Amino acid sequence: MKMKIKMNGKKAAVRSWLLAVIILSFSAASFSQVAVGISVRIGPPALPVYAQPICPGPGYMWTPGYWAWSDDDGYYWVPGTWLVAPVGMLWTPGYWGWGGGFYAWHPGYWGPHIGFYGGINYGFGYGGVGFAGGEWRGGTFFYNRTVTNVSVTSVTNVYTKTVVVNENHVAFNGGEGGVVARPNPQEEAAEHEQHTPPLAEQTQHEHLASQNRQNFASENHGRPAIAATARAGDFSSRSAVPARSAGAEYHAPAMSPKEARGPSTPAGTKANSNDGFRSFTPPAKSNASSGSGGESRPENTHSSPPAKESAAPKPSSQKPAPPPKKPPKPKEERKD
Repeated sequence: MKMKIKMNGKKAAVRSWLLAVIILSFSAASFSQVAVGISVRIGPPALPVYAQPICPGPGYMWTPGYWAWSDDDGYYWVPGTWLVAPVGMLWTPGYWGWGGGFYAWHPGYWGPHIGFYGGINYGFGYGGVGFAGGEWRGGTFFYNRTVTNVSVTSVTNVYTKTVVVNENHVAFNGGEGGVVARPNPQEEAAEHEQHTPPLAEQTQHEHLASQNRQNFASENHGRPAIAATARAGDFSSRSAVPARSAGAEYHAPAMSPKEARGPSTPAGTKANSNDGFRSFTPPAKSNASSGSGGESRPENTHSSPPAKESAAPKPSSQKPAPPPKKPPKPKEERKD
């Protein structure tokens, strides 16, 4: 009997250990885009236009939607959502930054101050610099009703402050057609503060978004059916908000996701070089034939054959020219 109890105890311990390994493996997989920067050769579509669902209650903070990447199917939309924020912490969104021939993903994080997020206008208080949607006052978060959708019947910690709304929907920083922005001194200081990675609800939210075909740009053409949700991970019809429109006209990329995938880069790597691939922008009609201007493909496309190395010059088959003849000596005059 004692032997049987011991065996059952060992089996239970093994099962617990295996469960822990599975959970950790899932967390690592879902955290891959957040922890390790992804780089690709084509830029993300424009940010869609959508309404913010109403705040579920006090203590919830808005995290804006963004385009994430799948090596199998390309860009997919991760809906903006409300989630309970760590007390005293603010969310700095991730962003795509162009440089060195690739669009690199710079992961978001929690911290005491808002850092640099590429100057991207995510909306609802994230206008490109800082956050105007609310602020912490002690251990209580107050909401700016000018740019956040809150009900005063359920949330009484509110204030009103005018915010200039930017209508730019570009989803990446740098390069041709990208947002031109650099970190200011306050944002640079925030980057050196202690940060907290995305919450488990956020990584799970991103993972669930990748399982829905309607969220992929190849399917929705920049206008996702689920642009935002009232709570993280809740993609039901009572929570989901569809996009009103795409942020700009969608153009399918000229290469497959596997061809577009670049190397993984360490989180937080800055890429400001303008050498390499151009932005994902449709070519102007006047330049379409010449291939100049806003090209939608990288300068070195897979359809063009690689340039051949120049061959060494062959020796000339012609005979060397004979040396010039000496001029004739002048004749001497004869005297009679």
